[in-house]
Amino acid sequence: MMLFLNIFLEAWYLLTESAIYVLFGLLVSGLLRMFLSPGMVARHLGQGRFSSVFKSALLGIPIPLCSCGVLPAAATMKKHGANNGATTAFILSTPESGVDSMAITYALLDPLMTVARPVAAFITATVAGITENLFPGSQNVKTTPDLSCPIDGCCDGNDCPPDIHKNHHSMVEKIRSGFVYAAVDIWGDLARWFFLGLLLAGVISASIPDTIFERYLGSGLPAMLIMLGVGIPLYICATASTPIAAALILKGVSPGAALVFLLAGPATNITSLTVLTGVLGRRATIIYLTAIAVMSVLLGLALDQVYSIAGISARAVAGAAAEVVPAWIEIPATFVLLALSVKPLLGGYLKRFLSDHSRDDYHSSTLNSNHCTESTGST
Repeated sequence: MMLFLNIFLEAWYLLTESAIYVLFGLLVSGLLRMFLSPGMVARHLGQGRFSSVFKSALLGIPIPLCSCGVLPAAATMKKHGANNGATTAFILSTPESGVDSMAITYALLDPLMTVARPVAAFITATVAGITENLFPGSQNVKTTPDLSCPIDGCCDGNDCPPDIHKNHHSMVEKIRSGFVYAAVDIWGDLARWFFLGLLLAGVISASIPDTIFERYLGSGLPAMLIMLGVGIPLYICATASTPIAAALILKGVSPGAALVFLLAGPATNITSLTVLTGVLGRRATIIYLTAIAVMSVLLGLALDQVYSIAGISARAVAGAAAEVVPAWIEIPATFVLLALSVKPLLGGYLKRFLSDHSRDDYHSSTLNSNHCTESTGST
C-alpha cells in the first residue's frame, strides 16, 4: 500500500511542477496553428537541397506533434511541394521537440538541457535531411498548398487569397480558435501519453533503488546504447518522455544518456516507421533511423562533456528552475490541466457508459410498453 502511495506522491509532485509550463506550451502551440501560413511553409520547403532542410528542421522545433501525429502533416507538406529531405527533417525535428516539451524540460530538468534538446533535434534532423537530399530523385512535383481557413473553414483560400481572408476574422476570434485547438486537439492527443509518462516516472522514482541505475545505467556509451534500444521501439511523445528522463537523471543516469532517450523515444516507434516507409520510401526511412541512432549517441556523449566541463551536476539541479514558480500559481495550474484532461482521459468511457445507460432505458421502456399493450389486449 505504501508503494502505491509513494508512486502517486511522486507523480503528483511532477504534475504540479510541470502543469504551468505545459499550459504555456499549449498556448504557444495554439497560436502557431493560427498564425503560421501553410502557403509560406510550402514555398520555403520545396526549393534547395540545403536551405529547405535547414528551414524545415527549424520549423519543426516548436510544433508539438508526436511521431505518429506528425506524419499526416508531413504528408501534406510533401504534397504541397516539399522535397524528401525537408520532409525527413520535419518528421524528425518535430516529435523530438515542441514548445510544450521545452517548457516542461525547463520545469523538470534544467536550463542547459532545455537548450540542448532542441539544438540536438535540429542537428539530427538537418543531418538526416541533407543526407536524403544528396541522393538523386529526392525532389518532388509541386502542388497547390492548402490555404483554407484554419478557424472555421469559411473559405478554401483560392477564390479568397490569404492576404484578403486574414481580415475576415478578428484577432479575438483567432486567439480563441487557437486556444480551442490547443486545449481540444493538441492536448487531446497528448494527455494520455503525458499522464502515462508521469505514472512511469512515479514508478521509477518510488520503486527502483538509486544503486541500480548508478551501477548499470550511469554514463558512457553502454548506457546510451541501452537508452537507444529502449527508446526506438517505444511509443512516447516528447512531453511524456520528459518526466521519465527527469526520474532517470535523479536516479543517477547521465544527462547524455537521458538525451539519447529524449531524442530516440519521441521520434521513433514501430508504427510510425512503417507509415514513414509508405510516405517517403525505404531509403529515407533507413536514413531517418540511422541518423537518430548515430547522432543521438554522439550528441549524448558531447552533452556529458559539456556538463563535466561546466561543472554542473544534472542530478543536483534537476527541477530547480520550477521552484521559482510559487505554489499559488502551481496548484491552480494543476487543476486547470486536470480539467482539460477529463475529456481526453475519460471521454470514451463516459460516452460508452451513457450509451449503455440510454440503451438500458430504451429496453426498459420498450418492455413496459409491451407489457401495457398485453395487459390492454387481455382485458
